[in-house]
Amino acid sequence: MHKAAPKLQLCGIRKSYWEQWGHLATLDGIDLYANEGEFVSLVGPSGCGKSTLFNIICGLVPTDEGTVLLDGQDVGGKIGLFGYMPQQDLLLPWRTLLDNVILGPEIRGEDLTQARRQARELLPLFGLEGFERNYPATLSGGMRQRAALLRTFLGRREVLLLDEPFGALDALTRRQMQSWLLQVWHRFRQTILFVTHDVEEAIFLSDRVYVLSERPARVQLELSVPLSRPRQRQQVTGPAFVELKQQLLAALL
Repeated sequence: MHKAAPKLQLCGIRKSYWEQWGHLATLDGIDLYANEGEFVSLVGPSGCGKSTLFNIICGLVPTDEGTVLLDGQDVGGKIGLFGYMPQQDLLLPWRTLLDNVILGPEIRGEDLTQARRQARELLPLFGLEGFERNYPATLSGGMRQRAALLRTFLGRREVLLLDEPFGALDALTRRQMQSWLLQVWHRFRQTILFVTHDVEEAIFLSDRVYVLSERPARVQLELSVPLSRPRQRQQVTGPAFVELKQQLLAALL
């Protein structure tokens, strides 16, 4: 029986930059994959090239070597194929929440009446019902991140790249957002590649976790997370969770 290709696969990705002080190797042969509907996280030291890797996947930065495959097809250098949410929410301050979240359909020239209707239908799921006319400055940090994620989901891409979306939030809001994100993911089941510095966050959210080394980044460890779904907060204190955390921390040292 023919085995389906991974939804997303990176093969031998290498990237270096020439700076004023010389050659800066950033990515050194990255191989990883994410299957359809899988939640995969990347953890690694600050500055190891995780955001550069996302920019390569999105076609914003060319590789020196290597291939980006989507459904087995080479998509290197092509833009608009992935949903990408960077660390900052990047909501436009002069647009209401509703007009911010339909930005993707608007740019693509789609029917805005239909786009607004779809967005309004999803506002309760994203905890934003009643705030569609609010401007970003009046929203909490968690609400802004949920709005940014709704904008990403409305892009209707099968693979979402989430670059530390909860990194700027306080600890309590971050925990709430993690549980909420899993609820949304269970409903839509897109493939997600998620960057975080928090190993507990990576374990709680993911099916698999990749650990990257210091720059130039290599894959240090690929770790499967065999915890049952739907995930419960009490799993975080269980022995299986603690063992997984120790493995990740050991790979990061």
